[in-house]
Amino acid sequence: MSDQELLEKIAQKDEQAFRVFVEKYHVLVLNVCNNILNNYDDSMDISQEVFIKIYESIDKFRGESKISTWLYRIAVNKSLNHLRSKKRQKWFSSLDVIFGDDSKKQEKEIKDNSPIIGEQIEANENRIALHVAINKLPDKQKTAITLNSFEELSYKEIAEVMMIPVADVGVLINRAKQNLNKHIIDYYKNN
Repeated sequence: MSDQELLEKIAQKDEQAFRVFVEKYHVLVLNVCNNILNNYDDSMDISQEVFIKIYESIDKFRGESKISTWLYRIAVNKSLNHLRSKKRQKWFSSLDVIFGDDSKKQEKEIKDNSPIIGEQIEANENRIALHVAINKLPDKQKTAITLNSFEELSYKEIAEVMMIPVADVGVLINRAKQNLNKHIIDYYKNN
């Protein structure tokens, strides 16, 4: 069944067609959400919200862009809205909220004193530094760099998702890279 047929059946509230649609695009939506939120559980929740929004507003899809572009746009917007609401509730209350229980796991690993521990700690520290730096970026820069680096979208595709000119995408990505560099250096200076 083609995407167009799926959309037509979903518009008629065909639940089987909707299940097929979700199965086809769930990984794409989940990856976009997770690359922005850096939290798998939140990403699962937001990806469900994305599909609920699609089911409720399928008649608003005009076919002017690809379905994947429409999905990216909804996933990015829902993820950014989630981040904004989280920031309003509490501004990064702890690293556990963002990265799970890795800090407790890391403490246990340090006590083992095996040679691999140093590499694991360094890799974990680098991952934390990157996530902290990405989360400090302005929303538009974060979205552009995430879609480009993690989702491997072209500048043109990112422009469609963000509804901005292609030239602006390049500017956002360059600024994001500069800011990431600065934030990562600051992270290591302060930690």
